[in-house]
Amino acid sequence: MVLVGAVRDYLNRMLTDIPGMKVLILDAQTVGIISVAMSQSELLQKEVFLVEKVDAQSKDAMGHLKAVTFLRPTAENIQHLKRHLTNPKFGEYHLFFSNILKKAYIQILADSDEHDLVQQVQEFFADYFAIDPFHFTLNLSGNHLCMLPTVADSHNSQQACDRMLDGIAAVFLSLKKRPVIRYQRSSEIAQRLAQDSAKLMYEQESGLFDFRRTEVAPLLLVIDRRDDPVTPLLNQWTYQAMVHELLGIQDNRVDLTRLPKVPKDLQEVVLSSHQDAFFKSNMFENFGDLGANIKKLVDEFQQKAQSNQNIQSLEDMVKFVENYPEYRKQHGNVSKHVTMMTELSRIVDERQLMAISQIEQELACTAGQAAAFEAVLTQLNNEKTSDIDRLRIVMLYALRYERESPQTVEQLITHLRSWPSKYKPGLVHTLLRQAGFDKRTGDLYGNRDLFNKARNMARGLKGVENVYTQHQPLLAQTIESIMRGRLRDIDYPFVGNHFQQGRPQDVVVFIVGGTTYEEARTVHLLNATQTGTRVILGGSVVQNSSSFLNDLEEVQRFQ
Repeated sequence: MVLVGAVRDYLNRMLTDIPGMKVLILDAQTVGIISVAMSQSELLQKEVFLVEKVDAQSKDAMGHLKAVTFLRPTAENIQHLKRHLTNPKFGEYHLFFSNILKKAYIQILADSDEHDLVQQVQEFFADYFAIDPFHFTLNLSGNHLCMLPTVADSHNSQQACDRMLDGIAAVFLSLKKRPVIRYQRSSEIAQRLAQDSAKLMYEQESGLFDFRRTEVAPLLLVIDRRDDPVTPLLNQWTYQAMVHELLGIQDNRVDLTRLPKVPKDLQEVVLSSHQDAFFKSNMFENFGDLGANIKKLVDEFQQKAQSNQNIQSLEDMVKFVENYPEYRKQHGNVSKHVTMMTELSRIVDERQLMAISQIEQELACTAGQAAAFEAVLTQLNNEKTSDIDRLRIVMLYALRYERESPQTVEQLITHLRSWPSKYKPGLVHTLLRQAGFDKRTGDLYGNRDLFNKARNMARGLKGVENVYTQHQPLLAQTIESIMRGRLRDIDYPFVGNHFQQGRPQDVVVFIVGGTTYEEARTVHLLNATQTGTRVILGGSVVQNSSSFLNDLEEVQRFQ
């Protein structure tokens, strides 16, 4: 519960320490930050009877309510608060900010509080979306800016960088740690963000970050999504990752309104590891095991439902009424997971994803250009293959064979042009310009040095448990290098004169350009092995293949 626990702790302190009926005033970002950490029923238990946006127009005065504001400390929000305090609607104001508040903003608030209604002003560092215990995101708007040189759009690039810096700072302040910082040398934006983080933590706000030191300092590693463009392009076969790839998850919510025959009460469902025990147990399970586990869940519920039908005495009736809320909750949970499974199965069949995924995994994990070319060409010629699947397999082929067989890459791009599509085939070239061999640092295909070639051979000899989940993100290799003290300084230099001796107990890897749920699963499995090192993964957004392609389309406009 590391990150989720940290955010919940802030929210509990914010809402429990203020007795009585409350209104919670939020902005567009903090609405999501709270929603992934705490349910509406929990807010109600803490006497929050109204939730309002800070930019909402004034309604009738409600002096009996205490206003608890939780906002990002932006110039825009300070202006909204100024308006609230000048013409107050509520009896008291308790002001909480999700990050470091500038002194100038404090002065503006003090000058605006003419009615002496502000009871407290505090910084509670929950300026990130704690979607899982070891995984956070920032829902960065304009995520494509992470791929552009700063000069292409300097104002928005600066804003994006500032938001990422705020998120990283808040994570370390909420964990009460100050890290040594490393970054991927080949990435301009990773370097910039790492240097800005060091400046903030060791110079501008050194007092705030002056926590009790551990024997080996925590590590912040800032890397670039473009170093592993393969992972966001692959189909996924574990529950959470698959839902995000095929349906989309936003703030732990899945919108099912566009799907056929979905009942009204299931048009938006919550998939949260701390609110749903079944999801927590199965979020990293593969599709086959998931089906068996959902069947078991349904069977258990049916048994319970039958026992509830057998009401013969007053005692039975009392027992049923006592257990009814739990029974109803379980009914909703069963319906939710059955609906999700049904929908995922329908999409898999409709898009022939089993066959496509096998080609993808071969392209990602095994060499063999001639066979790969034939397999991709055959799939392109299949009329049932969707636009996005055609583009993805050509991209995966291009990333793998851009140097070995550039002419076949061009052949496949030409072939793409013969099919009507909403995607421009030129996106393949955009991808190679952004994340091709010459741009990458890591050994994406395990063929840059002898050590990785030997490891890949060993993996091949052992065989793989499941052909659809044989791919391992590059992140797994990077974390392994950190654990063994083998992450090369020349590729991942330290910022300043803060170095690291020994294995860190805490590692935060921040991916500029976005994480994936496959990488979150890698981190979860590693943390579950109890190595003595705790890894936290964060990024600007959580990518799936659609969002990654959208970012590439935005970048293409600047080229």
